[in-house]
Amino acid sequence: MNSFLSDTAKILVRPAQYRDLEAIEALAAESSEVERLSDRANLDEQVQQLRRWYGPLKFLSLFPNPFQYHFCVYVAELVSADNRNAHKLLGWIQVAPFNKTRSTWQVGRVSIARSGDCPVVDPLAIGSQLLRYCFETIWEARTWVLELDVNEKGALALYRHNGFQPLAQMTYWSLAPDLLAELAQNDPDLPNLLPISNADAQLLFQLDCVSMPPLLRQVFDRHVQDFKTSFVNTLLTKFNQWCHRTETISGYVFEPQRKAAIGYFQLNLQKNGSRPHQARLTVHPAYTWLYPKLLAQMARLVKDLPSQELELVSADYQHEREEYLEKLGAQRIAHTLLMSRSVWHKLKETKPEGLQLSEMLQGLQAIPRTPIPSRMSWQKVPFQSPPITSHHPESSEIPSNSSSKNGKTSDGSSEGSDINPQF
Repeated sequence: MNSFLSDTAKILVRPAQYRDLEAIEALAAESSEVERLSDRANLDEQVQQLRRWYGPLKFLSLFPNPFQYHFCVYVAELVSADNRNAHKLLGWIQVAPFNKTRSTWQVGRVSIARSGDCPVVDPLAIGSQLLRYCFETIWEARTWVLELDVNEKGALALYRHNGFQPLAQMTYWSLAPDLLAELAQNDPDLPNLLPISNADAQLLFQLDCVSMPPLLRQVFDRHVQDFKTSFVNTLLTKFNQWCHRTETISGYVFEPQRKAAIGYFQLNLQKNGSRPHQARLTVHPAYTWLYPKLLAQMARLVKDLPSQELELVSADYQHEREEYLEKLGAQRIAHTLLMSRSVWHKLKETKPEGLQLSEMLQGLQAIPRTPIPSRMSWQKVPFQSPPITSHHPESSEIPSNSSSKNGKTSDGSSEGSDINPQF
């Protein structure tokens, strides 16, 4: 992996530290990765938060808690004897658990320094070393997923080189404010629209399973607990929404006959109007007529807020959703590719040194020995025939000490007199 480096230089992959935050922010700014403006703004906001809360977050990463993997970043550093390139940051990678069981992990982003800044660095080798380090370090991850823009050829080559395969194509749509105002005039007519609580986790889990192909269901590996929210997470979410002036509204449509959830939406509202509203939509494949009603419901929720666009996503296996959004007049703003790969960890078997097969089977080899003859003596044993006893009743003799009918012997003593029972 490091064959392109000199003997005095090597690449060290390690967890990120506080002194790396400035270099991480600089690499993210000059990275050639195609990102949406909202993603770039989220990254800048995360770096600013890490500068203020690095100490507590580093302490919380030592034991299980909601913030244990909030800052899971690894960096590749060039360690060289030359003072010019000594301890130069070459790239970094951000990962996070995808589900609560942590069987599936997600690669958030990979940023690598340009080859012009450090001519001895191969970007493909640096990115591969960062990914391999995560695969080998995080033992609980059985599957890795990621999402990248289809126009980023360099990142696509990096992930394909490390075994990632495409799962689905995602399309991001944007609904203009005038289109939302037109949808808000329609009546949703959803009498069974209910708010979401932890008691509805089983219904949402069943809806999530039936709304995606079996391969995605196996890769995501979601369970009922993934649709539950703890009390601590609820308080932290409310505090975060209060600080950033945002609000999250969610609900699901209940089918009383089948006793199942057939539709679900989650709407993230931006009250200050600085960013577009974002929506997450899940509909049962047999109830695609819910798309106009759920979009009308979300349009009514945003009509009293500052005029902003509404963003939502669709997958290539959701043909009805894409056809409806295209017919509605929504605008395509991004195309991404969802990829995954599996990782199997195995223990390395150590080969015993200095132990030959002949030494192991030495105890099973036959030892040549000369047989020693022994002297055998034949002794004649006289044969004695058993005495013939007569079973005739007349030849039987009655012993003198036989017991009588009353249980006494001839000398007048009772039978078994030597036994003294104790009660």
